[in-house]
Amino acid sequence: MNALQLAVADGLTITRRNVIKIRRTPDMLGAVVLLPIVFVLMFAYVFGSVIDIPGMSYREFMIPGVFAQTVVLSGQLTGYTLTLDLQKGIIDRFRTLPMSSSAVLVGQTTGDLLMNLSSVVVMALVGLLVGWRVHTSPLEVVGGFLVLVLFAYAFSWVTATVALALRTPEIFNNIATLVSFPLSFIANTFIDSTRLPGPLKAFADWNPVSAVTLAARQLFGNTNPAMPVSGAWPMQHPIATSLLWSVLILIIFVPLATRLFQKAVSR
Repeated sequence: MNALQLAVADGLTITRRNVIKIRRTPDMLGAVVLLPIVFVLMFAYVFGSVIDIPGMSYREFMIPGVFAQTVVLSGQLTGYTLTLDLQKGIIDRFRTLPMSSSAVLVGQTTGDLLMNLSSVVVMALVGLLVGWRVHTSPLEVVGGFLVLVLFAYAFSWVTATVALALRTPEIFNNIATLVSFPLSFIANTFIDSTRLPGPLKAFADWNPVSAVTLAARQLFGNTNPAMPVSGAWPMQHPIATSLLWSVLILIIFVPLATRLFQKAVSR
């Protein structure tokens, strides 16, 4: 086998290891299955009774936002798992094996991609039960899920980079929460962001989570002409913006995470 085939095989092995670990860890399994259900039910029945969206059901409006929020929050598991592996010396054990140096990061992010995909499927099923519907072609619906999954994969490299820089689970969790919650809530995920005051509206307009959410809404057909739309470029071109954000994040953070990982294992 050549170097590329070995790297792919090693990455798949680490991916399988991470998937098995999720299945055997109750808190991680809960994040995959239970947390999405709680999000959908909470926002559908709590916020849905007090928030009005012109021309459409709030449940159809908010489900793409729940998708986007969940892939951001689930992305923290990538970094958290890496910090645990570093702390427990598992990464040092990997160093002693004849495996590709990229296998750990590729396997971790790919395993979390599968976890995010599972979460989105669970949320979609629960969303259908509470009244969410799609109004576009099957191809557009698939495109909506691909936008979400691609952003989830890109964001997992961000959290991997932060984890490798901090190296401590407790510090990582604090920093990740401080970053993830503003990204998730100062956006158009659950509210009409055009009603936000000036600085918050500007942040929401250029927040990548807003672009991903609006792209998913358009591709699922969960929009209405009566809904106000910001004039900011990302909100006028959400699908293109979402793809640009995902590609840009990967271009920046894949080599950065790789460099930090090599530095960590060389100590």
